[in-house]
Amino acid sequence: MSSTTGPASTTAKFVFMVPPECGVRAYLHTEADPITGVRKINFSREEKEVPVENLRGKEDTVSLDTTGFQYSKHASKHTAFSNDDDIRAEYYPESAELIKKLTGASRVVFFDHTIRRRNPDQVDENAQTRQPVAQAHVDQTTKASIARVHRHLPADEVPKLLEKRFQIINLWRPIEVPAFDWPLALCDYRSVNPAQDVFPVALITATYEGETLGVRYKPDYKWKYLHGMTPDEVVLIKCFDSVQDGSVAVFTPHTGFQDPNTPADAPPRQSIELRGLVFYD
Repeated sequence: MSSTTGPASTTAKFVFMVPPECGVRAYLHTEADPITGVRKINFSREEKEVPVENLRGKEDTVSLDTTGFQYSKHASKHTAFSNDDDIRAEYYPESAELIKKLTGASRVVFFDHTIRRRNPDQVDENAQTRQPVAQAHVDQTTKASIARVHRHLPADEVPKLLEKRFQIINLWRPIEVPAFDWPLALCDYRSVNPAQDVFPVALITATYEGETLGVRYKPDYKWKYLHGMTPDEVVLIKCFDSVQDGSVAVFTPHTGFQDPNTPADAPPRQSIELRGLVFYD
């Protein structure tokens, strides 16, 4: 673990989403309008100051099924993170084995990954300039999660896979340097009311339509982070669970945030996140 435990907590400004009025479905176009040069959206955002507890030294107090996220120490064999084909060939398999080990899953199928290298002078426009996401969100809705299984698995395997428990789990890791800068905050699912606190947002691309969950603000959320996560540490982020009977966390809202306790000389955050379908026998 990091040699610096950091403060017990911090306070930071988070961005939350405000749904459109009259129950209209929220939407976001991922590509800019060719005429206006801006992305079409029909919701608004609001900034709120929130407390964030540092779990350094208390990593074992959270887990995928209780809070919706889980930390682990794991040094990656793949360390370059410079070539997508190499990442798929080398990092995907070792990460799949790690998730199996930590969850007891029988099969893990990663469907994409994102590398983020923070640069204040760049705009988040494409895969080469991805910046930390500064908005509380959940990557997938139930509808989108089921669609992912159909999209990424052979059609003849899908019915049996959907009969059993499956999840979507992101595996997030700092790369090259510790993530003192723009760390990742996660919300304890036990402080979330899934019927009231989140709402679906259509994610409209040129080729398909996905669906994420926007997160409304409320003061009762319990936000957590791990101060100075190192490249030898990972966090598993549950984005979906087909078990929705109240016995386990179904998802965890999360966001990158600007920590006022970040050391002035901290290098800009670099990270990789894998997104995987996780199946159980």
